[in-house]
Amino acid sequence: MTTAPRALGLDFGTTNSVAALADGSGSQLVEFSGAQASGAVFRSALCFWHDGAAKGGMAHEAGPWAIAEYLEFPEDSRFLQSFKSVAASPIFESASVFEKRFRFEELGQMFLGKMVSHAGGWLDRRPERVVVGRPVEYAGARPDEALARRRYDAMFAGFGTEIHYVYEPLGAAFSYASRLTGAATILVADFGGGTSDFSIVRVEAPGAARRCVPLGSAGIGLAGDRFDYRIVDHLVLPMLGKGGSYQSFGKELEIPRSYFADFADWSRLALMRNRRTMDELARLQKAANDPAAIGRMITVIEKELGYKLYDAVGSLKRRLSEAERATFRFEGGGLAIEADVTRGDFEGWIAPDIARIEATVDKALARAGVGPQSIDRVFLTGGTSLIPAIRAIFERRFGAEQIASGGELTSIAHGLALIGQEANLAEWAA
Repeated sequence: MTTAPRALGLDFGTTNSVAALADGSGSQLVEFSGAQASGAVFRSALCFWHDGAAKGGMAHEAGPWAIAEYLEFPEDSRFLQSFKSVAASPIFESASVFEKRFRFEELGQMFLGKMVSHAGGWLDRRPERVVVGRPVEYAGARPDEALARRRYDAMFAGFGTEIHYVYEPLGAAFSYASRLTGAATILVADFGGGTSDFSIVRVEAPGAARRCVPLGSAGIGLAGDRFDYRIVDHLVLPMLGKGGSYQSFGKELEIPRSYFADFADWSRLALMRNRRTMDELARLQKAANDPAAIGRMITVIEKELGYKLYDAVGSLKRRLSEAERATFRFEGGGLAIEADVTRGDFEGWIAPDIARIEATVDKALARAGVGPQSIDRVFLTGGTSLIPAIRAIFERRFGAEQIASGGELTSIAHGLALIGQEANLAEWAA
């Protein structure tokens, strides 16, 4: 009898990352240890700061430890989150961190190194197979899939004997299939921070020679981070100068929208704190008709208030998933915002995004060659799946009784590790 290979499933997410190990007796989540540990969930974040004792004079941390370092010394550190969102971007070449520049794969290698060091020995032994989740469609305006693959290959080089890539919703599908006692055709909807991905899988009854057969997948590069930006766009950016104007050679011009677009996600907002951008904003402030608004934008960037801003946004989003009304509160750098927001307000802001997500569900069904009536179960996963407007898409189409959820942050890694032990692994690879 052939011994199943030791496999690591890694869900490298835009917001959170999770790892799971399988050794023939099931899949077990990797638990992180230490004062800042948050169980099996490791925030996809990096923090850098000057340290004369560190190699190159700069130290770094990742995960919840990165957040702790940033919160202790926000103005003396550089905090990067959601850097996965630039994996497929040909525009992104490197991130400027103090006086150094780091390519995507370098950021990824530093992140993985800290994941290993905080895993309490779980990841010290190199697995035979590493199965990495990847989105069906990468985030970004014109994502370059080949570029993302090269960057991923460089990031994970040496992490395991074999590196394989599998669509993230297929990992969740395999995890959910392990809970089923009969045959079913399932639709898995994975809503993360940067992408929304869908896979249709035929699950045979337990004991079948091949339990799961992927039928078709589709994805779109928008999800929770886009919803966050909608909140920022309506509640915060008008106070930072959006919609305002400035004087140039006797003409009144609109303040460039590119500055506000950089508030759309963590990766871009964190990188705005560089000399060129800050000099441009200082000149813009002198010419602006409302210089105080531009001053507030400068303060948010200079004082590294991005984490606090998006933490407040995330808090509002979570509360609106549970209640019909909530209050948005953000304070820092002389900027104080308090606004009552209804769930209806929020759903109106994200309505265009919901429509595009729903159209992507149609695309997944078409690629699988099945209609809604052929779907026996719908499994929702990912933190953004908890938003009522997201759940409503599937209740309308398939009925509330068909929907299952659970393990919103861990199901993908759990399933990826199980896939890593399949004899037909190549049939799952993307």
